[in-house]
Amino acid sequence: MKRMILSVLMLTLGACDREPPGASAGPAASQPAAAPSGGAAWLLTGANDERFARVAKHLRGFDVAMAETAYRYSELYWAGRDRNWDYADYQIGKIETAVANGVERRPRRAASARMLDGAVAPVRSAIAQRDAAAFDSAFTTLTATCNACHQAERVPFIRVQPPTVRASVVNAGADASP
Repeated sequence: MKRMILSVLMLTLGACDREPPGASAGPAASQPAAAPSGGAAWLLTGANDERFARVAKHLRGFDVAMAETAYRYSELYWAGRDRNWDYADYQIGKIETAVANGVERRPRRAASARMLDGAVAPVRSAIAQRDAAAFDSAFTTLTATCNACHQAERVPFIRVQPPTVRASVVNAGADASP
């Protein structure tokens, strides 16, 4: 199972174009694999436990989850402004996934992360109803909740607000043709 997960991680991270060392079932599997050259060496050398430790180091804790959440928050904002409800639904789901993944890596953040539950539900409801006014109100509450969470986590200097500059390449409304 570890070997399969490691293979998926390596493919996801773009670190290899071959199986991990020792993955083949043939007689060569018992022979040490030659160290790969270039950027893949960090992931392809060493025992599985060492390699998993390196991957964990790269995934880190909650900061990586928050970096993704910040991107998704911005995309959610623009999706709501465009009334692109399918894209908004996609982004709120990705926010939930990013936060859940962060909590899995850093369980002590769970109590603060649960603060989002009450703010995400109205966003989801507004999206499902395709209600622009409800979305705008729910998004304002989501923003305030994010900031309250940052206060609870003792990082009050991280204050989020709706973006003022659009960086998204997705800007078509739900009805727009390609």
